[in-house]
Amino acid sequence: MSTKFAQGLWRLADPKISLASAAGMLLGASSAAAAGPIAVGWLLLTVLGIFAIEVAKNASGEVFDWDSGTDLRVRKEDRTPFSGGKRVLVDALLTRHQAWGIAIGGYLLGAMAGLVIVGWREPTVAWFGLAGMAFAFFYHAPPFRLSYRGLGELAVAVSYGPLVTTGTYLVQRGGVPTSILFLSLPLGVLIAAFLWINELPDYSADALSGKRTLVVRLGRAGAAEGFAWLGIAAAAILALLPAAGLPPSVWLGGVAAFRFVPAAHILMASPEDTPRLVPAQAMALQAFLLYAVGASAGMLLGR
Repeated sequence: MSTKFAQGLWRLADPKISLASAAGMLLGASSAAAAGPIAVGWLLLTVLGIFAIEVAKNASGEVFDWDSGTDLRVRKEDRTPFSGGKRVLVDALLTRHQAWGIAIGGYLLGAMAGLVIVGWREPTVAWFGLAGMAFAFFYHAPPFRLSYRGLGELAVAVSYGPLVTTGTYLVQRGGVPTSILFLSLPLGVLIAAFLWINELPDYSADALSGKRTLVVRLGRAGAAEGFAWLGIAAAAILALLPAAGLPPSVWLGGVAAFRFVPAAHILMASPEDTPRLVPAQAMALQAFLLYAVGASAGMLLGR
């Protein structure tokens, strides 16, 4: 394996880029643990399948964003550790052929893990797996190109919140109470907010490439305000969760506000200043992780 290929593969598979999936799996597994014993082997297979699809999504997305010119148009001063793509093709770490090979391998590995779960554990997981792979591939790919049509943020909210959380729970418990779906909604909103703030530095490149994200449609100032409203929506849903039958201890997820609120302040003060946004991007990432950890602890404490 060449050094460049290894570096490119690492950029696509770096564990920190799978934190959104990890947050959903943590919340789903913790909720399942609050209801009964965990089947560790099936949990590990779930993690493997979701992680493989994550890597595949990153790889196929790189090709489609390369072909559209989006990644090529991101200015050096607008690149951050959280935005601008993985740049494995831009930096010539991988060829298109290699990127497609990683994508196909990842999708196949994810599908194989899903089929094992479907065949020997829980058949209804098939629908979750199909939906997850469809969202992952068509986030960038035609004919849907969700991220290019202003639907990417919704796809991310649904995928990393309800889909991953309830899918993980389903593998363990064989069914999903409506309350677990509600529990996953604030997480989905906060992860969509993380994507949202990461789209600010890519604003010009996306607009020039015809990538009509919601940030491009709203403009930087409008998007900064929209980010704050996403935080308010997540907090409102969290406040109502005990009414859905969940223990009040899930309010521990509210610890996310300690990172989300300062991120919103920074973004609204400097929506066009990429260097100033980097700390806010990190805070938005920490916010959804804190929600997952806090709400998971709340579920376990409230059992």
